[in-house]
Amino acid sequence: MKKVLVLGASGYVGSQLLHQLCDQGYSVTAASRQLDYLSARIEPHLNLSLCYLDLADRQATLDLIPQFDLVYFLVHGMAHGHDFLDYEIGLAENFRDALKESSVEHVIYLSAIQPQTGDSEHLKARRMTGDIIRQSNTPITELRAGVIIGPGSAAFEIMRDFVYNMPLLITPKWVESKANPIALTNLNHYLLSLAEESPAKSNTYEVGGPDTLSYREQFHVIARAVSKPIKIFPTRLLTPKMASQWLGVVTSVPSSIGRALLSGLEHDFVADSNDIRQKYPQAMIPFIQMVTESIESEGEFVQSNVWGFDPAALSRWQPGYGYYPKQTGASITTTLEASQLWKLVRKIGSREEGYFFANSLWRTREWLDLFFGGGKPVRRSPEGPELKVGDFIDSWKVIRCEEDRFISLLFGMKGPGLGRLEFSIEDLGQERRLTVTAWWHPQGFRGLLYWFAMMPAHLFIFKGMVKAIIRKAKELP
Repeated sequence: MKKVLVLGASGYVGSQLLHQLCDQGYSVTAASRQLDYLSARIEPHLNLSLCYLDLADRQATLDLIPQFDLVYFLVHGMAHGHDFLDYEIGLAENFRDALKESSVEHVIYLSAIQPQTGDSEHLKARRMTGDIIRQSNTPITELRAGVIIGPGSAAFEIMRDFVYNMPLLITPKWVESKANPIALTNLNHYLLSLAEESPAKSNTYEVGGPDTLSYREQFHVIARAVSKPIKIFPTRLLTPKMASQWLGVVTSVPSSIGRALLSGLEHDFVADSNDIRQKYPQAMIPFIQMVTESIESEGEFVQSNVWGFDPAALSRWQPGYGYYPKQTGASITTTLEASQLWKLVRKIGSREEGYFFANSLWRTREWLDLFFGGGKPVRRSPEGPELKVGDFIDSWKVIRCEEDRFISLLFGMKGPGLGRLEFSIEDLGQERRLTVTAWWHPQGFRGLLYWFAMMPAHLFIFKGMVKAIIRKAKELP
């Protein structure tokens, strides 16, 4: 049984590839910095194990990589911020050095098409990463992809959100640039086929779909698929850099990722995929079909442990919700034990503690539900001293619960979106970190307006809440 390591396993491509590799009979280890997030999304499998790895930790990388025969390198640093180029180069150098000290037989690296004109930070990072890891002398198969179409693909979600949220779209001139997007299903065929190979040298392939369209044409196909007409007006006055400034307002895609992607859309992204199609033939999915299938399968996202398989979340999720959630919250560190913090956290919504801070604002929001089509607030409390999945706390419902570690509450009030409130307690050794996070999947433009309208209250409440929890927990017997 070939031992496979997937780096970047919590990402869009990696998270859905894991079970497919397991079903092929490989012994798969999924490595990620966001291990809690990954474990919440991935169902257990006999052939699958999870492990924490930060590739920026050189020694941990040197220790882990040599244990495997095949490695998928699906890591990118677009969410890291403005300095992600230096960050990605550092990760690639650590990975290269670990490969030099290993007997890894093959690395499959998912990269980006390199247009002849233009050189954005995102494209440069992808190219330099490939150059660096090839210095290891381990056979590297680099797949250079453009836009990947599927629910959760950042590029697709940006276009989809624009269609849902903006009936009139003023764009930079890049909307006339062309690309041949590839369906996630077709990309997976290549990724799985390559796992069977044991190449003696490095290879590079471009991968793309059968249809070459401008981004304007892609917008219109998506608009027809969701029955939301859109008018597009390109202008030279709006540069991709300017467009990226309001991307985070109009879409639910994280701004850091959106900015990196937009900077590369000034150029045609047309893959010459003849070589890989001949080597691994398959039926290529047309663009209109990949869009339609992606939109139809959007609801599958909520059928995961993120929502605890909760029927209320499943029934409320409708087309048009942002796949990526908006989020805000606050954290604080303390020397209190996790059990001490949990004693108080589990009392959320109780008569004696309420919501720990600014209770009048919480109650005001409950009464405002009347204006959103809801009913009179109902006071509900858990039956027993310990929280469990299915308990109601006023309008909130417990959808995930791990004693002394984590609780997730489903937003039960009316609003243009689907949300949850989460408390997490992380052990840092000498200290514990308490984090309160609100997640919101906006439903169209109304959902975005609602989120930003609530933002000032959120920032005020959550900062006060974590401080109040620490103070009150110290007072408990």
